Amino acid sequence: MAKKRGKKYLEALKKVDHLAQYSPEEAIALVKETSFVNFDASVEVHVRLGIDPRHADQNVRTTALLPHGTGKRVRVLVFAQGDAARTAEEAGADFVGSDDLVTRIDKEDFFDFDVVIATSDMMGKVGRLGRKLGPRGLMPNPKSGTVVQAEDLVRTINEVRGGRVEIRNDRTGILHVGVGKVSFAPQQIYENMAALMDTIKTAKPSGAKGTYVKSVTVASSMGPGIRINPSAAQAMSH
Repeated sequence: MAKKRGKKYLEALKKVDHLAQYSPEEAIALVKETSFVNFDASVEVHVRLGIDPRHADQNVRTTALLPHGTGKRVRVLVFAQGDAARTAEEAGADFVGSDDLVTRIDKEDFFDFDVVIATSDMMGKVGRLGRKLGPRGLMPNPKSGTVVQAEDLVRTINEVRGGRVEIRNDRTGILHVGVGKVSFAPQQIYENMAALMDTIKTAKPSGAKGTYVKSVTVASSMGPGIRINPSAAQAMSH
């Protein structure tokens, strides 16, 4: 059954030509114009890739550094012990611990955080939380830059706080990545999108054949999707 849309959404939708493929600049202007919610909505980019997610060598999993951040406060949990734990606390991590945090997540379903970082020596313990953290996309992983050596903790925490986002395709081969807030200046959204597209191009799997970036859509929270010309999106520079 078709989802019933509200009056405000339908009004916003009238401003978008659903057959058109806009330039990135036009699409960003439309995203700002069509956001109708009474909070500072997030801006998300959805990229359909020409990959087969059933094949491990075709999945995309990496990170992008957005120059202007996402506009969200990122709560960071770090699994570390000894000197590394003190380093993480001094770097401003919201939660730092070892067995105590493993137990809290496992027994109390504690999930008041957005990113989990672990020092490599902690992964034996953190591995037990796979069924809890995995489905939420929170499990530390070397590919997403969240399993690190102690000496890389400060840099990693700062990057995560400053606008480092994880890029990971879903089971249909689509990437969903937040690139800012509607309140951002158009240039800030553009530069974040350009950094994202650059990272996506660099992360092209060797197993991917044919057209790699099939479609690019941008939308605000609850707002209509606006299609961007894929070639123009890939030509963006920051």
